[in-house]
Amino acid sequence: MISKYVTKALGRARYSQLEDGSYCATVSGLRGVIATGPSLEKCREDLIEVVEGWILVRVARGLRIPSLGGIKIEVKKVG
Repeated sequence: MISKYVTKALGRARYSQLEDGSYCATVSGLRGVIATGPSLEKCREDLIEVVEGWILVRVARGLRIPSLGGIKIEVKKVG
């Protein structure tokens, strides 16, 4: 499920080239998700890690994870 969510996030990613030639990526709808890298490929690789980490932090804090393209990650509290 997480890999499908990450795939949807990558499909929504917006990349821009910075003045120094490096790249920056953000994902619409995922507040605070931003990655940078010296190449487009490295930026994309870093973005995958950032999205995964973003999901884990939200799960750990009990925060809602917005649906992306019909993909939902729901956390159920135990106890």
